Amino acid sequence: MASLHSYSSLSPLSHAPDHCPIKPPFIPFVSRTVAVLNQGLAPAEEGKKPISSAVSGGREGGKDQRRAVRIAWEKLVRWSRSWRSKARSDVLEQTKKVVVLGGGSFGTAMAAHLAGKKAEMEVAMLVRDDQCCHLINETHHNCKYLPDFKLPDNVVATTSPKDALLGADFCLHAVPVQFSSSFLEGISWHVDPNLPFISLSKGLELNTLRMMSQIIPQALKNPRQPFIVLSGPSFAVELMKKLPTAMVAASKDKKLANAVQQLLASPNLRISSSSDVTGVEITGALKNVLAIAAGIVEGMNLGNNCMAALVAQGCSEIRWLATKMGAKPTTLTGLSGSGDIMLTCFVNLSRNRTVGLRLGSGERLEDILNSMNQVAEGVSTAGAVIALAQKYHVKMPVLTAVARIIDNELTPKKAVMELMSLPQVMQTPSTFKGS
Repeated sequence: MASLHSYSSLSPLSHAPDHCPIKPPFIPFVSRTVAVLNQGLAPAEEGKKPISSAVSGGREGGKDQRRAVRIAWEKLVRWSRSWRSKARSDVLEQTKKVVVLGGGSFGTAMAAHLAGKKAEMEVAMLVRDDQCCHLINETHHNCKYLPDFKLPDNVVATTSPKDALLGADFCLHAVPVQFSSSFLEGISWHVDPNLPFISLSKGLELNTLRMMSQIIPQALKNPRQPFIVLSGPSFAVELMKKLPTAMVAASKDKKLANAVQQLLASPNLRISSSSDVTGVEITGALKNVLAIAAGIVEGMNLGNNCMAALVAQGCSEIRWLATKMGAKPTTLTGLSGSGDIMLTCFVNLSRNRTVGLRLGSGERLEDILNSMNQVAEGVSTAGAVIALAQKYHVKMPVLTAVARIIDNELTPKKAVMELMSLPQVMQTPSTFKGS
């Protein structure tokens, strides 16, 4: 019978991450346990009766030996589970500093969330405004975004990229997509090439159609910059209130996605991990455009039937494009797909829905944007939709109509008339592929 050492996959040592600090204190325990197990499984020495035969046939020592082996094995399994549980918490324990790029609503909420998880961890917020920086450090309130919430004492604001990034273990990127490239190029000298970037920004760069997974490594001139996208149905104000929230962390590096999961997860924030970066990013970008369309329907008082039909059609269009770009179908029906779409399209806290609602009520886009102190990413992303639809040969009547409304090529009323006059089709499998 084989020795236990041949079953290395069963040992807790086989699950140890490279960075894990758990060291030799448990080695003697495992060694003793393995020794007992090997003794119970060992072949007979010359001139002696095999232990296995004693286990199977001896009345005296058989039961005791069997019991000893079982107990030793159970101890090893319990220790392995305990050790692996300990290893899962090491990411948070080892993290000394996190930097948040951008001082908007979601960046502020994530900074507060992380700081609340570990008081000894420094959470540095890189902001542009000197006064905002001063007030965060003195009053622990972001006077511009979420001013009613007090930030933990270990949230520290700075306007210096060097100070913010020095010694950081993780970086949360919360700068709007359209400004990200120039912003990152300006701070690239201070970025460690191994610093993991967790992108909170949702959208497509207007002129290049790039997503954040392309913008970040290209702006930093490092194609191997560790990257994770965080997305899902999440309003900053509810995160600040510690209401139950669920999101997805996606990375092509499974270990990195799991590390971010461990870093961010808490009793009020559930983090799922995924490898589908494209699916999570493209649905997170296009749902903002669909939310503008939903807002337009609401602003025009077109009713619930129209709202349901439009959002359903928009979801199909997102699915057609995303699958052609390589997204997984399961992503599109998950938190970062259907979950985020429902939240953004149907809840008034959505900035993009608000833009659409005001457009549908007859306001000018310029006046709407000038009155807002936050960026509605769907406005810029809509401009990229037509180019994407043409590039991937996908018909997207609802989302391209939003782009035409924003470009003043179409009024909301005329857009609705055009959509309602589209040829009647039978929804077959080929229809769902966007053909």
